[in-house]
Amino acid sequence: MRASPTIANSYILASLTGLLAFACFGVTGSRAQGEVRPPTAILFSLDRPIDASAAPFVLASSRGLFGSEGLAVTTNIASGWADAIARVARGDSDFALVDINVLIRFRDKSGAPPVKAVFVLFNKAPYAIIARKSRGIHALSDIEGKTLGVAEGDFSIWFWPALAHQNGIKIASVKQAKFSPAVREPMLSAGQVDAVNGFSYLAGVNLRDRGVPADDLAVFPYADYGCEAYGFVLIVNPGFAAARPEAVKGFLRAVIAGTHLAIKEPGRAVDEVISRMDGGSRDLELERLRSVISNNILTVEVKRNGIGAIDPARLERSIDQIAEDFKFQKRPSAADVFDNAFLPPLGGGRPSN
Repeated sequence: MRASPTIANSYILASLTGLLAFACFGVTGSRAQGEVRPPTAILFSLDRPIDASAAPFVLASSRGLFGSEGLAVTTNIASGWADAIARVARGDSDFALVDINVLIRFRDKSGAPPVKAVFVLFNKAPYAIIARKSRGIHALSDIEGKTLGVAEGDFSIWFWPALAHQNGIKIASVKQAKFSPAVREPMLSAGQVDAVNGFSYLAGVNLRDRGVPADDLAVFPYADYGCEAYGFVLIVNPGFAAARPEAVKGFLRAVIAGTHLAIKEPGRAVDEVISRMDGGSRDLELERLRSVISNNILTVEVKRNGIGAIDPARLERSIDQIAEDFKFQKRPSAADVFDNAFLPPLGGGRPSN
């Protein structure tokens, strides 16, 4: 039986410097001395345009980490999470970065391909309610009787029923106003809604950039109020994983090393991200990356257990929380959604079977 995935990753973050050295050593030492072979071509999809949250992948490419693993990685931008998953399911892309919770609901569809996640980048989902204190919201409970803005297609609202239930909020008392994602921040800035639902590192940071005073913003991360959800994960095409397991492992090692570089050198990481963006503010993207690292990547669980893995019991609880807003045809289990077999094992050895 395979060891628990919560200990399947040897990159424990007690010392970032030591870990970074170990990660980079693992990249170059993973291939046999003197072995020469053509690189494995990999197509990788992001489900949205590049911003600072993509720094681990940008660095894995620009610093030669993918190349050191014998991989030639080409990155493309999908038109959203559904397109990103569909590309991987069809084999048009080998990997994609998507939210694990959209994967969970995708896997419930009749005849859905057995696409699984193999690595967690966001140990905590970035879902949050962002409110204006000047609208009378100083605590999460103050949202009762207020208007919550919800952007069309924003799947973080899937966890709102569970969040309200856990915190004793009368969900019927909260009016929802739905609109295009393009007007979410302007609507809150103009006071046309009292709060919005969204990602803390996107809406929360963007609102400060729109001139809303920092001391007027109240950010309530779902994770601080009982939401168990994981966030962004890497998914892989099942056929590719079966045929090229070493390439999958090498891709994850490179991403882990890129993540450690982003943690150690956020300023340099943002400079490299900005060079690949169509416009973008360095100060804004640096604030975004620091938010992602501290709130979503470098969590207490990651510091304790390592980056990339899941706690199966926690994932099961998060699936139950989705079920408070969604009726599964056949509820998937944690094992249906996540495969830890490609993560670096504890201590550099192979996991026990």
